[in-house]
Amino acid sequence: MIVYDQPVWRPPSEGSNLIIQATLGCSFNACTFCSMYKIKDYQARPLDAVFADIDAAARDWPDATRVFLADGDALVLDADHLEKILDKLIAAFPDLQRVTCYATPQNLTKKTAEELKRLREKRLTMVYLGIESGSDSMLKRIRKGTAKLMERGMAAAGAAGIKVSATVILGLGGQAHWREHIEGTADLINRQPPKFLSTLQLALEDGQEAPFREAFARVDAETGGTGFEWQSDDGVLDELEYLLDLLDPPKPVVFRSNHASNALPLAGNLPRDRDALLAQIRAAKSGQFGLRPAYLRGL
Repeated sequence: MIVYDQPVWRPPSEGSNLIIQATLGCSFNACTFCSMYKIKDYQARPLDAVFADIDAAARDWPDATRVFLADGDALVLDADHLEKILDKLIAAFPDLQRVTCYATPQNLTKKTAEELKRLREKRLTMVYLGIESGSDSMLKRIRKGTAKLMERGMAAAGAAGIKVSATVILGLGGQAHWREHIEGTADLINRQPPKFLSTLQLALEDGQEAPFREAFARVDAETGGTGFEWQSDDGVLDELEYLLDLLDPPKPVVFRSNHASNALPLAGNLPRDRDALLAQIRAAKSGQFGLRPAYLRGL
């Protein structure tokens, strides 16, 4: 039986899959909106500890087919280290189909093309990448790199045959910067489309709103902005509508806004289902059906 170093976060789609902690915490851990891993110091777990967890999991769940490597960004590990973990998983689970993990654009671009291909051959088939926004000024406000870095990271994964499941955050620009946020995001996705694209709706846990506002205000002071003001649900629906109206990816993208943080759950494929998705948003805006109640939303 595995004893996890708590808390453990994973993407919603990994809820029924085996979780193996290759690292603890997040090696970056400076995004202003994120409260995950704040109580953990980052460390790469020793291979013998990881292997012991894999052996324990194989005894309890020998027919596991999917594995998520936690914590925050297992791809920060050296390629050789990751390959040893993947080899162990392949040996332990005869029916293993895929391995996934969180990634940052930095640790995607620091791997060589050959290293990423080898990881893909060893069944690391998808990474979860929080791009959050395609606007450089928004990314600066949340301390998350640049749009060009996001584009390079997604391109590196794609060239190796690794799928990207990307997330963007509605409401991130507040009332003053939402158009800039959405236009930059759509531009990035249209240039370098991921396989999967999901939205989250901004929510800040206790203790996180103050640093978020402070970083936001520092950039606004440089650019003449007015600071952060929360978007209403109507404003978030405007953002979602504008995003879908602008998205025209050159290859199909599976789109979802069904994360529990979203006021309006949607699911479809782009560009095929754009008109149907837009019709659902407009129906919600006109009051034809209600939004998810605030008390049912969460991260």
